[in-house]
Amino acid sequence: MEIMLDPRLDLESPLKGRDFISIHDLQEDELSRIFELAAVLKEKQRRREPHRLLEGKTLGMIFTKSSTRTRVSFQVGMYQLGGHPLFLSANDLQLRRGESIKDTALTLSRYLDGLMIRTFDHQDVVELARYATIPVINGLTDLLHPCQVMGDLFTILEQKGQLAGLKLAFIGDGNNVAHSLLDGGAKVGMNVTIACPPGYEPKAEILERSRLDAQTTGAELEVVHDPKAAVEGADVIYTDVWASMGMEAETEQRKRDFTGFTVDQALLARANPKAMVMHCLPAHRGEEISDEVIDGPQSVVFEEAENRLHVQKAILALLMTG
Repeated sequence: MEIMLDPRLDLESPLKGRDFISIHDLQEDELSRIFELAAVLKEKQRRREPHRLLEGKTLGMIFTKSSTRTRVSFQVGMYQLGGHPLFLSANDLQLRRGESIKDTALTLSRYLDGLMIRTFDHQDVVELARYATIPVINGLTDLLHPCQVMGDLFTILEQKGQLAGLKLAFIGDGNNVAHSLLDGGAKVGMNVTIACPPGYEPKAEILERSRLDAQTTGAELEVVHDPKAAVEGADVIYTDVWASMGMEAETEQRKRDFTGFTVDQALLARANPKAMVMHCLPAHRGEEISDEVIDGPQSVVFEEAENRLHVQKAILALLMTG
């Protein structure tokens, strides 16, 4: 008996065998292909229809940063795709004992079909990808969080039916999420305003390259210091913790510096009436976002968290098939 493959699961793509380090590296049609497949995989998962596109494949998952959503979503995603996820903490590898990233990449390439890494230094991901002969996926670095933002963009597309022409206001630190939102907005034609206190702006080189990308799509990208002005006309309000992992010593100072940057009902009221609220989690309720907003009717925070699973499955399938 011949088993017919759903034509929507055609995985022929220029993404096959490539790395996923930054949204900046992808073309708009490649982003669309990921979202299209994510929608199909989400539908199949909800219908409990098998979609074992990575049968017999193994993904190595390197973590030097602790994780909830990244670990669980990649691990579950590989199981659902019929593959095997292999968790590798920093204590499991010889990197802690001085083995080079080059040697680690060359060795793991002989055992695995793909690598995902969640770490501090972005250069570690770049170097891993340089020497690995298998696809490398950036699960998070201090510079970028591309898988998160791919899930975010997919969520906005689901909720709003479009990306181009919308306005997203990010309220908070110009961190890795803000950087990837700038990358993503520039690629899909979505206007992005980053509102942060002075001294907490996104890196100038990220803003510059995103603005160059935006010349093609018409996206407007700006950095301001007034959250109230930032949310005017916004279709999406997005926030994140004020002190990211590794910045715990700065927590009290940042709480003082970010006074007035809480996404609460008063701030939300300044946006479009149908504006949606997003947060990449974990949330520090009562700091960057209030309970009434994160639990309110305009919040899509947990839909957003779920969509990490579906989008990452699409990325894994498109990169690792074949």
